[in-house]
Amino acid sequence: MFSSLVLAATLAAAPAPRSAASALTVVHVPRLDAMTGLSAFLQRAGTYSAVLRPNAWRAELHPFLVIDPTKPETLSAVGLDPAGPATVSLREDGRVSCLRVTDVKLFQTKAAEAISAAGGEEPKPTVSKGVTTVSVKREAGGAMGYALKGQDVCAYGATDSGGPALLKEAVKLVGKAPAPDARLGKVTGVAFIASGGTVVGLDGTGNVLNVEGTALKLPLPPFQSKATSPYGAMKPGGMLFSRVAVSPAGVSQAVGSLSATIQSVCAACPEKQVQAMTDTVAKQLTGNMLVNMDNVQVRGSLRLPDVRFFAVRQALAAEVTDAAAVKNALAPMGSFPGAKTLADGWSLPLKGGSVFVRLKGNQLVLGNDEAVTQATVAALPETGAKLERAADFSVDPKKLARGLGQVSLSDVLADQQLAALFAVSSELGPLLEQSERITGWMDSAPGGAHRFSLTWTLPAAK
Repeated sequence: MFSSLVLAATLAAAPAPRSAASALTVVHVPRLDAMTGLSAFLQRAGTYSAVLRPNAWRAELHPFLVIDPTKPETLSAVGLDPAGPATVSLREDGRVSCLRVTDVKLFQTKAAEAISAAGGEEPKPTVSKGVTTVSVKREAGGAMGYALKGQDVCAYGATDSGGPALLKEAVKLVGKAPAPDARLGKVTGVAFIASGGTVVGLDGTGNVLNVEGTALKLPLPPFQSKATSPYGAMKPGGMLFSRVAVSPAGVSQAVGSLSATIQSVCAACPEKQVQAMTDTVAKQLTGNMLVNMDNVQVRGSLRLPDVRFFAVRQALAAEVTDAAAVKNALAPMGSFPGAKTLADGWSLPLKGGSVFVRLKGNQLVLGNDEAVTQATVAALPETGAKLERAADFSVDPKKLARGLGQVSLSDVLADQQLAALFAVSSELGPLLEQSERITGWMDSAPGGAHRFSLTWTLPAAK
């Protein structure tokens, strides 16, 4: 009974988009006039990143009308409600945009003008069962039109074969009240994006963007909140600073991934010994971990595994239950080719740099840069503190921009992943350089999903 009441309350609070069936992506805004703060951030961020400018994506909001949510007068001028909801559904065969109408005659007049201007045939409205429909073919191929009932209208733009299906979908959408979408009810925002297994809610002010979402199949280990973390009192620093509490299953996943990475850049390291060491160490880990990525220094082609490994100067820390057992398990490292025994651990020279493994109390620290490793060890607090979330992170956007900017053109031409990083650098680099900070958190959610939140802050406007 109680669970039924909770579900009912959740659905009642969830946004209700008029989303088309088989949509690959749905964008929903419950109230267009509530986007003032988010639009202000995008307008300012768009000064440095063209893709975020409202005028770069406003053409996607409607198949044939030119509207801009940041300018209410553009909606009123075509008979649409600047304070109403809006839902855009992207499908393989086209898109459907559903909005609220305030002036039916004005809308139909402006729609007819826009359809004709877009190369459509002369619009001829038909009425059936209280629904007015318009469906025309475009000279360039495909079709466009709308279905209108009362104050609700769903317009569509279709590919060559999608016209009849999208017209039918538009009629269906205006024919009944939209149902609450429980996925959107799990996040907050003034605008929502749902694509595949990811749902994102967006909100903002003139200098702050707030993102909250849920996602399936992220390449991350499962998290598990704990009462305290040995890293809870540490102050964030460097390019990326993250404190996490990983579940037992996630510990094995994380250690296995790290072991495979080290093995790939250390061909001389005996594979069986490395595996035995990591298996033993994994059993001693509590799940509390720290990631400290200080900066990026690329020396060579990022297509080479060793260059990639040492490009990000970083150190990882992990809490262990029995430091003596971990030390004994790692002792064989001292016999690896070129290895040196340190007062509190070992160093292992590799092509491109050295790996450092150090112990401080119940903390195991692994780093690929001596200075970053030493600084991380020195900063480890003697007492733990509560973490509000299973994982949190802090990013220095300026350092991140400089790191992304080190991807070379030759690497871009030869590697799709590096090309993607280059594209991010080109588009967001200038914005990152002008940003103040990026912070956020993550938690695990049922069904192997993750919840996340991100806050992107620009300097206060002068």
